[in-house]
Amino acid sequence: MTFREAKIEDIKQIQIVRNSVKENTLSNPDLITDKDCEEFMFERGKGWVCESNNQIVGFAIADLKEDNIWALFLDPEFEGKGIGTQLHNMMLNWYFSTGKEQVWLGTAPNTRAEKFYTKSGWTKNGMHGNEVKFEMSKSQWESISSKR
Repeated sequence: MTFREAKIEDIKQIQIVRNSVKENTLSNPDLITDKDCEEFMFERGKGWVCESNNQIVGFAIADLKEDNIWALFLDPEFEGKGIGTQLHNMMLNWYFSTGKEQVWLGTAPNTRAEKFYTKSGWTKNGMHGNEVKFEMSKSQWESISSKR
């Protein structure tokens, strides 16, 4: 498996992965356009992908503008292999290297994603709409990542 920064030509495969998930599904797949992905990966922040046999099986995107993790998704067939953790760590290492001090994300309650973020050291901070809101500070991340 190969981990790398996302390129514009990855967007079609990223969309396939995003729409393959079993939890945190989009009510309408057309809500997230290719143009949205491009904006978040190249204007607002950065994205990373994991490839297996020239196929993207996971991706993560951080948004510097809203201090938010915009996406972290895996093809369901590739869950439980450490891919999400590696993408998560690459993304947070980069995010906090930009000088940012705080980041947040939202995920559906009672999902594997909620368990993942709790296990990864994120702090729950109420709700954001219908989602559980998690936060991570730079100092929290430095403490967590120094133990890995």
